[in-house]
Amino acid sequence: MDKSKIKRIVFKFGTNILRNEDGDICLSRLYSFIEDIAKLYRQGKEILIVTSGAVGLGVKKLGMKVPETVVDKQAAASIGQPMLIETWQDGFDRFGINISQILLIEDDFSNRKRYLSLRSTLSRLLEAGIIPVINQNDVILPSELEHVSFSDNDKLSALVASKLDADLLVMVSDIDGLFDKNPKEFKDAKLISVVQKVTPKIEKLASGASLGGRGGMITKLNAAKVVTNSGSNAMIVNGLTQGIIRKIFEEENVGTLFLSNNKLSSKQRWIAYATNVRGEIFVNNGAKTALIEKQTSLLPIGITAIKGKFEAGEVVCIFDENGVEFARGVANYNSEECSKISGKHSSDIKQILGYMQSDDAINKDNLVIL
Repeated sequence: MDKSKIKRIVFKFGTNILRNEDGDICLSRLYSFIEDIAKLYRQGKEILIVTSGAVGLGVKKLGMKVPETVVDKQAAASIGQPMLIETWQDGFDRFGINISQILLIEDDFSNRKRYLSLRSTLSRLLEAGIIPVINQNDVILPSELEHVSFSDNDKLSALVASKLDADLLVMVSDIDGLFDKNPKEFKDAKLISVVQKVTPKIEKLASGASLGGRGGMITKLNAAKVVTNSGSNAMIVNGLTQGIIRKIFEEENVGTLFLSNNKLSSKQRWIAYATNVRGEIFVNNGAKTALIEKQTSLLPIGITAIKGKFEAGEVVCIFDENGVEFARGVANYNSEECSKISGKHSSDIKQILGYMQSDDAINKDNLVIL
């Protein structure tokens, strides 16, 4: 990765790296991050920040140990969010840099109209020299809407980076990077400096979430996988290391670097990594072969089963006979219509439905092989 060519950077800061042992914001550390980011900004870099910490700050303010219910979490988020954004604003004010606040849920990405609107807004902010500070909108997530929440901000940062064409995602954590074994259990664990591709073998090296955060190494690897498959680079670095952001651009061997290995178009990235995909289409081996090897459209005759409810124009997962997801695409028909035409010839669609929107279930131009 040629660091001199990096223009747009997404920084993700986890809860544990922003708080001290008492659960308060560690101002000295946060201001150190801001100072180094300000230097990059003045060099002409475009910066986006994905920040955790709102719920944790609210919990501390309310005198809770942990939020026991969804409502507790919402209350904590509503209290902690203004505290969090005010701290970021105060820090950047010292350098004359303006920021904006963006609160998101997963449907802001999975709904294409909302995603395009979000993309336009963020792009406009960057053009105006504003640093967007982004967080999940935990306040509006009652139990019946939990499916629209991010499991962690690593995923949110990956979606922001991949869909805003960032050159680099930097996940600032409390660990040096990815190790060949758990460094908390094995003293001889070695840091992996560069990962060419996030393979199943690499994924097996991950462990669970750290205390106080929702993410962990597995979520960071998943984020790196999304970003690198979208044509961008990703890094995991230790925010407890003094001057870590500055060192990223001065030293080669800092943290773990995940190299880009694909280049999907903006539309392909949205299809491949659209969130909240609820519809599932199962196909036979003949259809799978045609999709992968011949890059054809998915015809109704190759469909064996439909699961979930979806509307025409929504992204669905495509599974093979073994139940393995291998592709995603935009459906031309809703789930009920797809069920009716499954296993049928395209010439029968009009007779079965009374109309024909398209002779294929998913057009090849709206399909991405994973």
